[in-house]
Amino acid sequence: MAERLSDVEDRIDSVRQLSSVISAMRGIAAVRSREANARLAGIREYAETIGTAIAQALALYRAGGAEPAADRGEAGRLLILGLCAEQGFVGAFNTHVLDEVQALATSFGADRTDLLMVGSRGVAAARERGLEPVDCMAMAGHADQLAALANRLGDRLFARLQAGRVSRVVIVSARPDEAHAAPYSVVRQTLIPFDFDRFPPANLARPPLIHLPAAVLLARLTDEYVFAELCEALTLSYASENDARMRAMIAARENVARKLDELTATSRRLRQEQITEELIELSGAVRD
Repeated sequence: MAERLSDVEDRIDSVRQLSSVISAMRGIAAVRSREANARLAGIREYAETIGTAIAQALALYRAGGAEPAADRGEAGRLLILGLCAEQGFVGAFNTHVLDEVQALATSFGADRTDLLMVGSRGVAAARERGLEPVDCMAMAGHADQLAALANRLGDRLFARLQAGRVSRVVIVSARPDEAHAAPYSVVRQTLIPFDFDRFPPANLARPPLIHLPAAVLLARLTDEYVFAELCEALTLSYASENDARMRAMIAARENVARKLDELTATSRRLRQEQITEELIELSGAVRD
């Protein structure tokens, strides 16, 4: 009986240590989510500034009698940028993103689709489904690494575009659900072809001073805007990943708490049984 009680007490200690680890992981995920969300305002303000400049450059470009390249529809190959989790304990996060990736690839045509994955856990999960990425990258480990990751991702994306390997680019990623109906939602965002119609016409009553041809200026501003979109998508995905991890840790902590209650009750019962046996042995010795 004493050995069984000691085993239960050892398990209680182990469960308490596990609870401490879970609490620490939850705290780290919460901090990382807040850090990512704190960067969104700056990213969006940057994108808005570039968007205003694009509207002006577009007006100058059109004033010269030219129009941006038209959307080629479904022609060419599609490149899907799938943003998944780098680390584990995120529940069904990768599953939801890959479900959307697979649905998009099927609708466009798997033989005309390439996949570029971000997030080591997502890459492994994609390969289990038979999806082999043409390229893969690790997701940022900290919020201050997201801009550098967006730069590297943009370099690889533009290299494939310039080589003529793809004509359409769509990001599939998670972002926090603003309605709070769910921890996050998975969305599609078209990067290429670039949608110039999103920018309202600029007033050229006082045209801006420029030092580059309008076509070159428009191309460079478009590249900057795509970079801002990559930054935002990566930041939202990173925040969603950590939100999912935080919720997974909350659920794990609740399960650990229930297990600890069960073990504590078992320990008390065994201790009481041990005391009862000792009292019985003691009373028998007194009678003898």
